[in-house]
Amino acid sequence: MTYTLPDLDYDYGALAPHIAPEIMELHHSKHHAAYVKGINDALEQLAAARDKGDLGAVNKLSKDAAFHLGGHINHSVFWKNMSPDGGGEPDGDIAAALDEYFGSFDGFKKHFNAVANGIQGSGWSMLVWDTLGQRLNINQLFDQQGNLPAGQIPVLQLDMWEHAFYLQYKNVKGDYVNAWWNVVNWTDVNERFAKAKAASDALA
Repeated sequence: MTYTLPDLDYDYGALAPHIAPEIMELHHSKHHAAYVKGINDALEQLAAARDKGDLGAVNKLSKDAAFHLGGHINHSVFWKNMSPDGGGEPDGDIAAALDEYFGSFDGFKKHFNAVANGIQGSGWSMLVWDTLGQRLNINQLFDQQGNLPAGQIPVLQLDMWEHAFYLQYKNVKGDYVNAWWNVVNWTDVNERFAKAKAASDALA
């Protein structure tokens, strides 16, 4: 298999009470696993289509591949973005960058929350490094792969699909968003920010 389900760095119950163990187990072992299977199946079907010289379904298979690979990538970042020892305010380079691009951490947090709570349907709120503009942006990502411009490297992601919160928070998305800040792994965010800038410099 080309892609595999990553292990978590913590137990399913480690993020409680902010994210319930049952949600974490279903989210990782069922939903994320389904995206991994989906991208591997799509790649296998695309390879078979090439071998047969029958590419009539290439559009569908390409969309399937993008959707499932998006789900796999997004969740792989999301798990690392959280920690039982997370929460609080950031320090280091990411803290300075949030002040630079959003005025303050509080300004960034309010903007990020508004993007998360305003998603219509399924999607993600994302802090990204824009490799062209050489700056941090906040984006809504629809579903797992739609509407995000090319060249945006994820730094911090919040899953706003209902499977990420509904068992615990029902339809009150704002409570889930507020609780999530208690488990944000700013060490991981700082590391991703440094790598994103380094990758951007290499492409310049």
